[in-house]
Amino acid sequence: MGMFKKALLAGAVLLMAAGSTLAADVKIGFIVKQPEEPWFQDEWKFADVAAKEKGFTLVKIGAEDGEKVQSAIDNLGAQGAQGFIICTPDVKLGPGIVAKAAANDLKVMTVDDRLVNADGSPIEDVPHMGISATKIGEAVGQTLVDEIKKRGWDMKDVGAIRVSYDQLPTAVDRVDGALSVLKAAGFPEANIFDAPQAKTDTEAALNAATVVLNKNAAIKHWVAVGLNDEAVLGAVRASETVGIPADSMIGVGIGGADSAINEFKKPTPTGFFGTVIISPKRHGYETALNMYEWVANEKEPEKLILTAGQLALRDNYEAVRKDLGIE
Repeated sequence: MGMFKKALLAGAVLLMAAGSTLAADVKIGFIVKQPEEPWFQDEWKFADVAAKEKGFTLVKIGAEDGEKVQSAIDNLGAQGAQGFIICTPDVKLGPGIVAKAAANDLKVMTVDDRLVNADGSPIEDVPHMGISATKIGEAVGQTLVDEIKKRGWDMKDVGAIRVSYDQLPTAVDRVDGALSVLKAAGFPEANIFDAPQAKTDTEAALNAATVVLNKNAAIKHWVAVGLNDEAVLGAVRASETVGIPADSMIGVGIGGADSAINEFKKPTPTGFFGTVIISPKRHGYETALNMYEWVANEKEPEKLILTAGQLALRDNYEAVRKDLGIE
């Protein structure tokens, strides 16, 4: 009888274990393509927060090329991990990553960059959290529309500088997103001026925007959009150079870079009105949490989660940064 009872008990324990994985036994990898970059450091930091909250082990690995990605996945398999999150150095490694994950019996989720098939189409089976460049652009556009109305400007008297870097798809999507909102609000297409920048820094943007401003000296008020804070700051600097007053320029950047924050700290407001800050918090914390739920409780994440940014202005940027977990 004693033997039978023991066998029953062992069976019950096994059944319980099969139902859900204990947090202490969960091991999740987080592979990033540029481990030295602040963005990825922050993703790891927030993934650590999720690991502490739930009690699982997080294994952080930097993998700058395809070979390192393959060995990172094998390494996680050998360590007995159950899943990993990856920002791959090359999206075309997609099929190889999926195959390698399957061979090691690992669940996989991507962050920031979405894996593609050999034909360039997204691998839709792999859950992905990414940044919606269009949504971020739309947030910029909405900010501009609201501020134009608040200042009582007539849109036909306003020029828009499109600081462009069209060789980068993200840049096109962000700028087009912003301009689509402006146009939908009645902004005249003829008042949108292209300022192609040679590279994505402030100096290149300043040079490109100066050409536009000099050619269109009759326009009273200006707004500026671009890929990032540097692009918009370049347009703002150009407006100052040609003598446009700060209250006749509304520049809204993207990124929340130090250069943008420094602009807010200046004692007198400049034409740099705001920046849409992209948060690494969701991309680290939420993906790690999603993977944990998938491993421990069989709750598969949504296939596609797209995040937008949060608008920071001169008077609230400190609170916004705190909210996004940016020190």
